[in-house]
Amino acid sequence: MISIIMSTYNSADTLSKAIDSILSQTFKNFEFLIMDDGSTDNTQQILENYLKIDNRVKIFKNRQNIGLTKSLNLLAERSNYEILARQDSDDISHNQRLEKQYSLLMSTDFSICTTRAKSMQTLKKIPRFTFYFPKKMLLKYKNPFVHGTLMISKKTFMEIGGYNVDYEYAQDYKLMLDLYRAGSKVKILKQVLYYLNTENNISTLKATEQRYYFKKAQTKSN
Repeated sequence: MISIIMSTYNSADTLSKAIDSILSQTFKNFEFLIMDDGSTDNTQQILENYLKIDNRVKIFKNRQNIGLTKSLNLLAERSNYEILARQDSDDISHNQRLEKQYSLLMSTDFSICTTRAKSMQTLKKIPRFTFYFPKKMLLKYKNPFVHGTLMISKKTFMEIGGYNVDYEYAQDYKLMLDLYRAGSKVKILKQVLYYLNTENNISTLKATEQRYYFKKAQTKSN
């Protein structure tokens, strides 16, 4: 069984496609925990409609916006299963994503895996050429992992304390640095199993904040 965690904030325009991509997975044994992080659009109404459609969907709501880092930690704490998976509310998962990632974790000694993605806007693969480079080396300069594709043992996640709450942004980069420092390794599946929104997302709208926390994580890791 897998616990999929997703936090959403004012994502009404993209939310349904993201949720549908999970509910249509070939892997069926999961719970889908979704946090409405203080949205002011009709996000809550959309989520309530899904409660009527699929009993695997579980909805939570923050009274005010507390940010992605804290929201994901709250969802992880409320999850019931031993494998956690991520999904972002403006992205889409390939319908075999969960099946292929779960199969890898069950058949190898990896406790963490991600997949390659493709930009919805440019159609370029992410990561592209750097997919073939050593990940530990790349982590010194960039995050080679697509956060929305993360699948991880809940035990591994909890042992390092989850997402570091001091990082409002670049929390995924900090998480990966912490995992590698703890001796974990991450497998990236070569196949594209995720479709990434690369316009008007956190990385573009909060680029300055992302760079600040990215540099902070880099400095702390040296």
